[in-house]
Amino acid sequence: MSDSIRENRSGQARKAAGPARQPTELAALAARLKNNQERLKESLNRLQESLDYLRLITKYQLFDLEATRRENAYLKRLLDERP
Repeated sequence: MSDSIRENRSGQARKAAGPARQPTELAALAARLKNNQERLKESLNRLQESLDYLRLITKYQLFDLEATRRENAYLKRLLDERP
């Protein structure tokens, strides 16, 4: 392929992609992207902590429920054994 055709095609590709962005605009977009990524990481960390807390509370509730069932069964046996 000749050089003039290559240059024409690369120029068309640049035009199709839109106007070239200014360095300051790119820097602003990069800063926004970094800020959004940091916020997303923080949100994911808070979500993970909340899920961990929920798991812990659920385990405790299940433990407490089982203990209450055992205690109720024991008390029921005591009542049934009473004359």
